[in-house]
Amino acid sequence: MEPLRYTRARDLEHALQAGAEGGRFIAGGTTLVDLMKLGVEQPGHVVDINDLPLDRIEPLPGGGLRIGALARNADLARHPAVRRDYAALAQALESGASPQLRNMATTGGNLMQRTRCGYFRDVAMPCNKREPGSGCAALAGHHRMLAVLGTSEHCIASHPSDMSVALAALDARVGIAGRQGERQVPVAGFFLLPGDTPQRETVLQQGELITHVELPPPPPGSRSVYVKLRDRASYEFALASAAVCLSLEHGTVGHLRVALGGVGTRPWRAHETEQALAGQAPDEARLAAAARAALREARPLAGNAFKVELARRCIAHALRLTAAAAES
Repeated sequence: MEPLRYTRARDLEHALQAGAEGGRFIAGGTTLVDLMKLGVEQPGHVVDINDLPLDRIEPLPGGGLRIGALARNADLARHPAVRRDYAALAQALESGASPQLRNMATTGGNLMQRTRCGYFRDVAMPCNKREPGSGCAALAGHHRMLAVLGTSEHCIASHPSDMSVALAALDARVGIAGRQGERQVPVAGFFLLPGDTPQRETVLQQGELITHVELPPPPPGSRSVYVKLRDRASYEFALASAAVCLSLEHGTVGHLRVALGGVGTRPWRAHETEQALAGQAPDEARLAAAARAALREARPLAGNAFKVELARRCIAHALRLTAAAAES
């Protein structure tokens, strides 16, 4: 049993003050509590933010949607506006975890969840993400589930979130509050590559708190899809996944955003795929070539080399489904 201080935040200012003093924010607790039990996380001060008014899902004045950081995953997936305008987000949320966890997990917590790399979660093993400078046991160990894009010699841990992949393809922005004020950053820029500091996973500074996520209005005529490939049909993390938001203009690709999961150290925007298909008819040959382009910079190891071809097929299938939906 590790002693800790517990604070129940009265309002946003109270939460930010506690965070600036070193407190760790907790809402659903579906990641932090697990890591505390394993000894991976040992916060001396936990700040409960569940009383903050950050659970609303509401339309923005100019179109789009504002999602409070405390909106539960299950509520977000069921929201009529999400299902109508942002199908990939609903599909991603419903493909994650279990119904029980989705009823507890929050939007902000989903963005902040940490890797499921077994070496990160085992305090007896070296892990640069958990203990900087200790080494990366995964490089020469079991790395079947780990990343092939965005890796470094210090870390190859894959990012676990399905929701964040969909948000990246939907051009979402993350609202952040701190003692110095408020700011917004694109989801794609919210997460950091491991480089030589894998312990730093996001752009959040000490004491900053995610308050909301904003989705822009869906581009006219666009459709979105999330495809997840995994070892079993439920309660499993992605081997490879793809979120696509696409519109067609006279039979050629207009708006296109593609993001990958399961293969990157962060939710991975496939800019190469987007560029390859811009203004092109989405026939099978072009879809296959565009999918190959996304994995051009992949750096697989022996145990996860299969992910390269798996991800290519996942991207092509997601593109095919989205193009068909956009035509209907």
